[in-house]
Amino acid sequence: MTVVLDTNIYSAWRRGDPRVRSHVTQANALLLPVIVIGELLAGFRRGTRLQRNLDDLQTMLDLPQVRVVDVSTRTADRYGRIEAILRRRGRPIPPNDVWIAATASDHGVPLLSFDRHFATVPGIDWIDPARP
Repeated sequence: MTVVLDTNIYSAWRRGDPRVRSHVTQANALLLPVIVIGELLAGFRRGTRLQRNLDDLQTMLDLPQVRVVDVSTRTADRYGRIEAILRRRGRPIPPNDVWIAATASDHGVPLLSFDRHFATVPGIDWIDPARP
């Protein structure tokens, strides 16, 4: 199985969260959106362990099953569609999460995240590792 990783999943995986570990180790491919990398880098720069966090991220990026995915025009189109639908429904979510959902939709693979608002996003398969 291939999955898209949300920022909170990367963080939980680094902490050794067993709920995440099983999903990550069972996947044959892990897609890491460039948006997630941006969120991680921003967080690293706000913290006190920048180089350690950068090294840990690079270690993950070097894994053969990890692939960084960029935003394409098709992803942008999905972003626009998802954002418009959520606004019409009165259920907007943070813009970066719309981009992450659009990436999952674009690639046709499940999104692994603890964020429950992904349940309201049309056109994606959301996996919450907190649920058995």
